[in-house]
Amino acid sequence: MFTGLVETLGTVTALEPMGPGVRLSVRSAVAAEGTQVGDSVAINGCCLTVIEVRGELLSFEAGSETLSRTNLGKLTVGSSVNLERSLKVGDRLGGHYVTGHIDALGTLSARREEGDWSFLWFQVPRELTRQMASKGSIAVDGVSLTLVEVEQERFSVALIPHTLTVTTLGKLAVDDVVNIETDVLAKYVARQVELLRGAGDSPA
Repeated sequence: MFTGLVETLGTVTALEPMGPGVRLSVRSAVAAEGTQVGDSVAINGCCLTVIEVRGELLSFEAGSETLSRTNLGKLTVGSSVNLERSLKVGDRLGGHYVTGHIDALGTLSARREEGDWSFLWFQVPRELTRQMASKGSIAVDGVSLTLVEVEQERFSVALIPHTLTVTTLGKLAVDDVVNIETDVLAKYVARQVELLRGAGDSPA
């Protein structure tokens, strides 16, 4: 479990083929501190298990399913990634509960700058916007954000200067692909509504 508060940026140092997937190595002094083999780390919001720690280097295995369904499959050596170590009991929860299980890919469709702030619109599958509401929470590449507007197949967020500086979102360009995870509570509500509607359609 994560909070969507990115701890630090990491740099991809190696992508080695491994069976149907890859061995992914990331350099980050902050994320490596105190991290052990078997720990969970969110990379651009996608939860992966640490398989090796060597100084500032963390290594992970990403399977073909992960590579095809997240933007980890688009990483190259030198890419910057958002990193967050898993939440510990007693830690402050400043964002929202993020599972690290990516729902779908989104695409940056528009970006507007207003001074030091940026307003971004993301195109996503319609089934995801059914789990969104204005002022609700969304995780974009592992960053916990507040939804501004929600339409049938897109949503907008407003990014403060701090977020633009300390995460990869500051460098996003139109048509870039991001990992999207909707609020876990919204998933349960949507599922209950779906079940209730189904019960109403059943014959007496």
